[in-house]
Amino acid sequence: MQPTHILLALLTVTIWGMNFVVIKIGLAGLPPLLFSALRFVFAALPLVFFIKRPAIPWRYLAGFGLFQFALQFSLLFSGMQLGIGAGLASLVIQLQAFFTIGLAVLLLGERPLLTQLLGALVALAGIVLVATHLEAQATVIGFLLVIGAGLSWASANIVTKKIGKVNPLALMAWGSLMAAPPLLLASAVLEGPAAWHVAFAHFGWTSAAAVFYQSYPNTIIGYGIWTILMRKYPAATVAPFSLLVPLVGMLSAAVLLGESLQWWKIVAGVLVLGGLALNLFGGRLMLALKARA
Repeated sequence: MQPTHILLALLTVTIWGMNFVVIKIGLAGLPPLLFSALRFVFAALPLVFFIKRPAIPWRYLAGFGLFQFALQFSLLFSGMQLGIGAGLASLVIQLQAFFTIGLAVLLLGERPLLTQLLGALVALAGIVLVATHLEAQATVIGFLLVIGAGLSWASANIVTKKIGKVNPLALMAWGSLMAAPPLLLASAVLEGPAAWHVAFAHFGWTSAAAVFYQSYPNTIIGYGIWTILMRKYPAATVAPFSLLVPLVGMLSAAVLLGESLQWWKIVAGVLVLGGLALNLFGGRLMLALKARA
């Protein structure tokens, strides 16, 4: 990769990693469902007025908006509201990679490599380590919600496979438009008008900045750069940069939010990232070893 493109990739994973800190800050002033809804309202507007809808069936567009955006982020935001720290959330949600493999086996008939199964077991050991150190009941529920967010992300990956090649910016904008109405409705029903009144009565620059960061740097700029790099280089060259997202998430949460880095968080991080690395590189390593034999 060219040095400029390496820097762009590092910028993207930094934006995505620090996003978990932004979510935690935003949740201090906004209820999770309303926060998530506002993110996608502004990610969709005004882009949908200038970008044509992707030429795909409405059911795929709705499915993408539901799983990639509405469900994933409502579960993630709610989990973090219930006590899961920004650093841990950035780590636990990476289970989506292994959920994607499982769903691909069940729904698409794909066959996982042995190294992918081993990688899943290594990462699962890290998640079990996290689970054994959760104490409060609310935090356990939050932990399960973040795992659910990872499953929703994986479901979106399967929908994306069905969609095929489309303009990714159009998919992001119109998918956001699909996500916003159900999120607004869910917030109105579950959080209620009183929560909206309190949120908007105390809506200040911190809340505005959190929504702005979610909508534009994180969604539009981050995914825009990532899409350009994925089109220019092989996926195997670009994808490993995503391993840095939980690293940035945990470090930024420690520095900016004062979240502690206990030994078990570090070990869990090593296990999950090691499992992801084995999933990404294990197949090529096995082929290289066979070629030398």
